[in-house]
Amino acid sequence: MTKIWKETGFVENDPWVIETEETKATENQKPLLPLDALIARAEESNDVGLGVLIKPADDVRKLEPYLDRLEIVAVAFPAFNDGRAFSHASLLRQQLGYANELRAVGDVLIDQVPLMLRVGIDSFAVTNATALKRLAENRLPGIPHHYQPTVRKADDPGSYSWRRVSRTIS
Repeated sequence: MTKIWKETGFVENDPWVIETEETKATENQKPLLPLDALIARAEESNDVGLGVLIKPADDVRKLEPYLDRLEIVAVAFPAFNDGRAFSHASLLRQQLGYANELRAVGDVLIDQVPLMLRVGIDSFAVTNATALKRLAENRLPGIPHHYQPTVRKADDPGSYSWRRVSRTIS
């Protein structure tokens, strides 16, 4: 079972669905379209409030002309050792200026959530039992100091730009 989690807690009645041959969006749901399908729909209509699923091999820069029409971008983590979605998220936030919901889907593990937050991902489709339990307990792992930049603002505005302090959830 997949649950959607944000820093404010679990989300009830999330409308977004990744469509497959077995799963189709119902009347009360919205599909997360593959990149090519999203571009085709955006080119043939003026629809807004769209959602897209970015897979690791996709060129996220193709979304640039449509970003203002997107309500959500989901970046796929098909395996814990495939980090291309981290790059997609960082590129969307820092270079393309995407400001709406950015969701991690796929193999979302508890150890990676703090790093996903740092690159601008703000919602998570979680299926891993350990991750669900730790998130329900509000227990994120992490280290208090980082030396690489982040899209999130540092808690201490007087700190060095190259040294960031993370918020920790106890």
